[in-house]
Amino acid sequence: MNTPTQSGERTAHLNTAGTARMPDAVHAVLARATALEDRYGPAALRGSPPGAPHRRVHARLADLLGVPAGRTVLTTGAAQAFEAFARTTVLRPSDRIWTTPHEGVAHLHALHALRERTRCRLEVVPLRPDGDLDLDWMRTHLDEDVALVSVVHLSAACGTVNPVEEIGRLLAPHRAQYTLDASHSVGLLPVDARRIGCRLLTADGWRFLRGPQDIGFAYLAPHPHDDPPGAPAAVVALGTALAHHARAARSPQPDLLPLLRAAVHHTPGMELLAAGGRQAGVLAFRHAEIPAAAIRRGLARRGVVLAKTVAHEHPLHPAGRVAAPALRASVHHDNTPHDIDRLRRALAEVLLEERHAAAVPARAAAGPTAAPAPGPAGRAAAGPAAVAAPVPAGPGPQPFPYRTARPARRRGHLTLHRTN
Repeated sequence: MNTPTQSGERTAHLNTAGTARMPDAVHAVLARATALEDRYGPAALRGSPPGAPHRRVHARLADLLGVPAGRTVLTTGAAQAFEAFARTTVLRPSDRIWTTPHEGVAHLHALHALRERTRCRLEVVPLRPDGDLDLDWMRTHLDEDVALVSVVHLSAACGTVNPVEEIGRLLAPHRAQYTLDASHSVGLLPVDARRIGCRLLTADGWRFLRGPQDIGFAYLAPHPHDDPPGAPAAVVALGTALAHHARAARSPQPDLLPLLRAAVHHTPGMELLAAGGRQAGVLAFRHAEIPAAAIRRGLARRGVVLAKTVAHEHPLHPAGRVAAPALRASVHHDNTPHDIDRLRRALAEVLLEERHAAAVPARAAAGPTAAPAPGPAGRAAAGPAAVAAPVPAGPGPQPFPYRTARPARRRGHLTLHRTN
């Protein structure tokens, strides 16, 4: 929804990659459907003939993904769909799984469980010095022992777009099953599952499609399958979100990422974490001195909403190897250049406020020979080089260098510990 701030101005919502702001029409449909379901039960939303809302949703998903009708299934989210696929996958101890540094924690947990169950090997495809996946490494090391390749279309860590169609062509002559996490690309980029050549595609409905929470979908080739039980109200609302997206996609939309990058780049002390030859929709950054949490709170007070990311969310990514949390802004066609300008002005105000707050107690406590005061995070101020996220490069193969601890249920994070 277009929530106004205390000043009456609409909130600048720059967190579509996390949880999108639903269009008013989708929110209204969800509210009506939830009220009907609460009053009369799920049967009230089954439609006439029964199952009509599900069929409409699947028809729209087939158009969106470029796949035959009947090959999609509704889920509670991409992570749950991938976990179910991994749980039923049969591999040999001699098999190898490939993942990438862009993989999120939920998928890594499912892959680790698959490795533990089958005793296969789990390897990480390296990045080139420019931050792109090393396709030459993949060509050199690809053989018939590679049984599963898990790739993220658009990295939630820093917005890198991976060459998923080229990877599909590379894998096509081999036995490897190709799975694609399109959670942050569907609704933002064109996605054609048949051109990509993936066996499984998973996505969430509440990000760039701007649908309701707790509903996602998957495409599994070549076998059709039935939907598990779900929330009928969410299904109806997702159908409206898909129709809204289809209408919006027919009109040219401005690319706001260059404006976003410029606004952050020209803010003193900010370090961009972008990597790779192509980015879309998502930008991650840190400040050299001021903690991400403090900046995020200050922006929120000024009506600018974005996300804070931590290393647990993408532990294999170079941006996640620096302990300090980062900020992540994401833009979609719901945003305007005015939203980016508000971010730029709000960032300047927050940084000035934080520096002033840190300087006042420092001056009060300092004597004639006092040492320079530490920054707000309790450490000496660091220059931009201290927070840069270097991109590792190596010839490979790189074994999966972590063992997992119990995931934290409240935050959905997974703690990974090095084994070497």
